[in-house]
Amino acid sequence: MAALIASGLLLLNGVVAVAAEPIKLGFLYPYTGPYKEMGIAEARAALLAVEEINAAGGVLGRPLELLLENTASKPDKAVAAVKSVANQGASMVFGGVSSAVAITAGKEAAKQGLLFFSAHSYANATTGAEGHRYIFRESYNAWMSSKALSFYLNQSLAGKRLVYVTVDYSWGHSTEASMRSFTNTDDNHVNPGYLVPFPRPKHSEIKAALDAAQQSGAEVMVLTMAGDDLAVAMQLVHTMELKKTMTIIVPGLTLDTVRVTGVGLLEGVVSTVPWCWRLPYQYGFEKGIHFVDAFTERYENYPSSSAASTYSIVYQFKDAVERARSLNSERLIEALEDHTYIGLKDQQTWRGFDHQNVQSVHVVKVKTRNDAMKDRFYQDYFDILLSLPGNMAAQTQQEWTAARQAAGKPQQLQ
Repeated sequence: MAALIASGLLLLNGVVAVAAEPIKLGFLYPYTGPYKEMGIAEARAALLAVEEINAAGGVLGRPLELLLENTASKPDKAVAAVKSVANQGASMVFGGVSSAVAITAGKEAAKQGLLFFSAHSYANATTGAEGHRYIFRESYNAWMSSKALSFYLNQSLAGKRLVYVTVDYSWGHSTEASMRSFTNTDDNHVNPGYLVPFPRPKHSEIKAALDAAQQSGAEVMVLTMAGDDLAVAMQLVHTMELKKTMTIIVPGLTLDTVRVTGVGLLEGVVSTVPWCWRLPYQYGFEKGIHFVDAFTERYENYPSSSAASTYSIVYQFKDAVERARSLNSERLIEALEDHTYIGLKDQQTWRGFDHQNVQSVHVVKVKTRNDAMKDRFYQDYFDILLSLPGNMAAQTQQEWTAARQAAGKPQQLQ
């Protein structure tokens, strides 16, 4: 995959060589490690957006150029990657498939005077306790995902006991805390929770957490894991026949995660998505339809929500530069804050006080394998159960301020 992207970039650079000086975009993604499938999808979408924009004349008459860096989903590599693209003259940095990477990369980007756009980071802290003026998050967060899931749980599974199996890092903690709050399951004796080490937990450690969840007698398991670790967990769920006695909730699935884990193993699992490829066709979102058609024609594969995020970020950066008539980070912040737009779905807003992208959240259930396989790419994975508008899903400013105060952080982004 790296070779494919590199060859595409050589083509881009060939165009750049005979055009105006390029605007360089630093793109961080994991093409190795447990989240590599999501990273590769993000890279493909970013490359597609850059090529489309360049074909249409670029940004303020200048072409875009991608500077790609592998993070392997490791914060220390992310810091080195930000420094690398900054030294190469990047005008902004974006990407990432990990909250720890997003938070760390965002702080380093701020030191370099560059904006960082997070594409796939669900921990509340990214635009909450760890938020600052130079970081913007395009994806939803754990609060928004959990708020939507709580609507489903409180309506469809009211009165059931929950058990939490949670990856031991910021996204996992954010999700469990939010889910417990919205479903009134804070009592650990009634609704216990078990942590799975991160990164790279042992098979035995995942098994131990699932054994404990099974023995709890709970009727709903909230399994907050992702990437290769989720694939291992769901294989164990299948072997242990946990679906016979439990409804499985996996917050924040993506198309790539389902493909890697296996739709058969995830069949019937309830989750949330900020976007999926079927959404624009179902609701008539023209830009979303164009994106899916272009992506599938190029890669013979559907784009995931994380791919949609990186594609959207490139276009939002273009629009902000053209509104600001500048690449200056402070001018771009002014252009982005409280800007509302229609992208690949319905209305979205870059909220001014926290730089969180406020958008609709969709609760989905993974289809049966037979239904998913009827699609031309065998990837029709999700039935949409309900949609929650962004202003209902997101934290209020009062809630955000309270979280900042609890963390000992200023009440305004700095």
